[in-house]
Amino acid sequence: MPPGAGDSAVLVTRSQRWRERRSLYLADRETVRPQDYDVRPIEEREARDFVRYHHYSGTFPAARLSVGLFAAGGSALKGVAVFSVPMNQAVTPKHTGLVEPRAAAELGRLVLLDDVPQNGESHFVSRAFRCLRAEKPEILAVVSYADPTPRFGDGGTLLKPGHIGQAYQALSASLRGRTLPRYQYILPKGQIVSERALAKIRAQDQGHRYAAAQLAAGGVEPRRAHEDPRAWLRRILAEGQIQRRLGAGKYVYAWPLTLAARLAARDLPTLPYPRLGDPLAVDVSALPLFATS
Repeated sequence: MPPGAGDSAVLVTRSQRWRERRSLYLADRETVRPQDYDVRPIEEREARDFVRYHHYSGTFPAARLSVGLFAAGGSALKGVAVFSVPMNQAVTPKHTGLVEPRAAAELGRLVLLDDVPQNGESHFVSRAFRCLRAEKPEILAVVSYADPTPRFGDGGTLLKPGHIGQAYQALSASLRGRTLPRYQYILPKGQIVSERALAKIRAQDQGHRYAAAQLAAGGVEPRRAHEDPRAWLRRILAEGQIQRRLGAGKYVYAWPLTLAARLAARDLPTLPYPRLGDPLAVDVSALPLFATS
C-alpha cells in the first residue's frame, strides 16, 4: 500500500495547480490580477486536449460547456473549467432543490496551470459562471465535489493530496454534506475506473473495448495474446494491478446561480465548512450522507 494510503487525507493550504498530470502547489506569492486574464467559452476539443494532457485523471467528462482562461490579449490557454452532466439524475433535486435534472450542471473539471497566481481559481470560476449563464441559461445551479482522499500512482507517488474545497468556500458555495464512502478501483497511474467499466469487461457488454483501453492507458498490463478478456481482468485484479480502496466520501458543494435556484434550495442543508487540521477536515459523522454522488 502506498505510504499514507490508509491514513487521513493529506490536506494542504497552498493553491493547487496542474501540469502534465502532476499536481503542483503554489508558494506564497502575488495574487491574481483580473486584468491579466480573459475568460471565454472554448470548443470542446480544445478543452478535452488540455484536460487530458494536464489533469491527473487523464479523462474528460460529458461536457455541457467548457470555459477557458487565457492570458489577456493572447491565445495561450492557462486553465479550463468544464461544466458537465451530473453523474445521475438524482443529483440536481438532491443538492439544488431543482426538479428538472438538466437545470443543474456539475463543475466536473477545474484545471489551472502552475503559472496562474494565487486566488486564480475563485476569479476564474466566478467569471466562468457568468459564461455559463450567458451560454446555457437553462442551467440555474452548479454542483461540485471535493475529495479528501489522497491519490497515489506508480511506486506510491502522491498524485493528488486530498482537498476540502477551499476554492469553493471562497466562492460562497453551500456545503450540502458528503457522499457515502465507497470503494474506488485505482489504476497504476492513479486514475479511477468505475465498477461499471469492470462489469462491462466481465460481461463483454457494449463499451467493453473502451473500458479495456481505459485500463491499459492507466498502466495495467495489456491483455496477452489469445487471453480471454474476462480471464485478463481476473488476473490483473488478482495480481493487484488495480487497487481497491475505500474512499472517505466526497464533500458536496452547490451554487444557486439565480433567484429561482436560491428559492428552490431554501430548505436544503447548509453546513459549516470543513477546516484544515481536523481529521478528514471535519467530523464526517456529523454530515448528512448521500447514497449517490
